[in-house]
Amino acid sequence: MDMIDVVLPCLDEAAALPLVLNALPQGFRAIVVDNGSADGSPEIAGNLGAKVIHEPRKGYGAAVHTGLEYATSDLVCFMDADASLDPADLPRLVEALHDGADMAVGKRVPVRRGVWPWHARAGNAVLAALMRRRGLAVTDIAPIRAAHREKLLALGIQDRAFGYPLELLVRAAENHWRVTELEVGYRSRAAGTKSKVSGSVKGTLRAIRDMSGVLR
Repeated sequence: MDMIDVVLPCLDEAAALPLVLNALPQGFRAIVVDNGSADGSPEIAGNLGAKVIHEPRKGYGAAVHTGLEYATSDLVCFMDADASLDPADLPRLVEALHDGADMAVGKRVPVRRGVWPWHARAGNAVLAALMRRRGLAVTDIAPIRAAHREKLLALGIQDRAFGYPLELLVRAAENHWRVTELEVGYRSRAAGTKSKVSGSVKGTLRAIRDMSGVLR
């Protein structure tokens, strides 16, 4: 089986990286895109066998897109590096591509109460509803997905901040992509790490601002 690249945008995820990288299924290899960590994350990732790329431009989209450009596999996966998502779900997303999907995305299902703060859930629900109005049947703007590398690059996504995931879905809808949504478990982040989005109301509002700009 050909190796499949997994792009992991990273900002101060030293506590989570061992959990994530050691859990990658066979046949998947990590590309950790460091976005300016100050906690030794790049060194930890490198010691665990990941390919480490440094992206000095701040922003989730900048890190993700740089990882996509450095990937070499035909199919590419993306997921957060904070241990809130289980790498064991990646093969199911890839299988959906083999079954004909242009892209497979996750629908987060909290494994216990309190994992997903109310403000993050509310903002996510509003954005997902807007996507359904555009004809794309998704219920989550989730940070775990799999797609064909060349097709992703051809979309020409411009956002380099938190609006990246939404612009990806908008452009996928415009291009009539077949998008498959699969349930994935959503857990607490690794101890000692903090979400840049859902960890605070401010972070969530900043993400909504970026995503609203995409819709405009």
